Amino acid sequence: MDEDLKGMNFLMEPFYAPLFEALLKHVAEAPVGFHVPGHHSGQAMNLDLPVNEQTAHPSEYFHKIMQLDVTELSTTDDLHHPEASIQEAQQLAAKTFGADETYFLVGGSTSGNLALLLTLCEPDDIVIVQRNVHKSVLNGLRLSGAKAVFLSPRIDKETGLALVPTLGQVEDALASYPEAKAVFLSNPNYYGMGVSLSSYVEAAHRYNVPILVDEAHGAHYGFHEAFPNSSLSEGVDAVVQSAHKTLPTLTMGALLHVQGNRIPLNSLRESLAMIQSSSPSFPILASIDISRAMIDTLGPTLFDQSLRAVGSFRSWLRNQGTTLCEAQYDADTASVLQVDPLRVVLYDSSGQRSGFELQKLLEQHGCFAEMADPIYVVLVFGIQTSMQDINKLQQAIETISNSSRGTEQWPKGLDQHSMTDGFEWTSVQPVSFKKTAFKNKAIQRIPIQLAEGRLSAEMITPYPPGIAILYPGEKITAVMVNYIQYLSDAGAKFQGAIDPSLATISIFAEKADLPT
Repeated sequence: MDEDLKGMNFLMEPFYAPLFEALLKHVAEAPVGFHVPGHHSGQAMNLDLPVNEQTAHPSEYFHKIMQLDVTELSTTDDLHHPEASIQEAQQLAAKTFGADETYFLVGGSTSGNLALLLTLCEPDDIVIVQRNVHKSVLNGLRLSGAKAVFLSPRIDKETGLALVPTLGQVEDALASYPEAKAVFLSNPNYYGMGVSLSSYVEAAHRYNVPILVDEAHGAHYGFHEAFPNSSLSEGVDAVVQSAHKTLPTLTMGALLHVQGNRIPLNSLRESLAMIQSSSPSFPILASIDISRAMIDTLGPTLFDQSLRAVGSFRSWLRNQGTTLCEAQYDADTASVLQVDPLRVVLYDSSGQRSGFELQKLLEQHGCFAEMADPIYVVLVFGIQTSMQDINKLQQAIETISNSSRGTEQWPKGLDQHSMTDGFEWTSVQPVSFKKTAFKNKAIQRIPIQLAEGRLSAEMITPYPPGIAILYPGEKITAVMVNYIQYLSDAGAKFQGAIDPSLATISIFAEKADLPT
């Protein structure tokens, strides 16, 4: 669809969302249900609850949505064996997004990433993987028992932020491992930075290797001339998108698109049935269908208000002269970079406040950012972001910029460059993710300051963005220790860490470490 948008008017279609309409028709017939779920079409919300003055009755918010929260009935279809409204909704989505087949996901992009790796990989199979992928890709490797050939990301010299590996890195890996089952990349990143993937696709296909892309943050790509092209339009074999991140979809709603003949569809359906709930949420499924229908009906105009809002904000930011500035990229990176215009990456040019602190200060003024790291805070401008929203954000930034620092001191001593430059993630040999790789290894907890040179026994993942600093079995370096301690001191939240304070870490112990 991407190229069709360039230089021509979009022909609107009538709003039609078959799954949503099937649910509405079911409700309109006033059925009496003797089936799950237990809220009984929302009737449980009608109970008289002694709520206080500050608490709304749950029925005010949940009654309507619960009427649509049904199970697999003759009127609603079955996600794992679609024959009616879900089948039609997925076919319409495939046409809209430019795929041969599209599958609705109710477990976020995570479920799509897991399913793809389970579909393509047997134990000990090799996958060429960008190292700074979402933790779900690493978990997919663990579940499948595959081996990863890790490629270090390309680092922007100006910001220290990471992109996909270079084309040369991927080509070298394919030449060394032509038997690889797939190349797995993440594009764009959490900061809205991406590159064109057409040359990567050509390289992988020369070896008849499928290329998989976690495009979680780019579900809107290709639907407006201001946006980068979608991965599908550039020939990628399978793409996972978090529809809930940038489209009007309920949280956990995502899409898995497939094209070409390199992905075995029957195996993929089996993997999706294993990974996803046998009782999927119909409100989530319907919201995916509604998002697709809104794209078909409104076309690029769906995003016009968002683009006007972010354009106004960027213009104000450039002219206002606050200490909060938008990140600027190195010239070499900028020459290949494709940036999502709906994401603004801010930092304090005075160097006085970390990204974590900026995030907290914005929250104190009622503005909640998508994520923060030691340097930057990331803002995502959603559909229908209003000028009133922009005015509130501008007022918050003016107040923050003009205020002196508080008494709370944030950690110093590292910048984004020193953190990313110190990571060398390219693997010389394929890394095994089989569970048996460490079956006979004992696990020990030690102070993290003593962990350099040891093998991690846990996955350490700051969230967001959900990119693991360490996976089980990875060798711990001094740079990793410093980075983890810095993030912990700065207030980052970690998923997978047994010790939330990160004062200690689990390692695979050598015999000499164990008590006698």
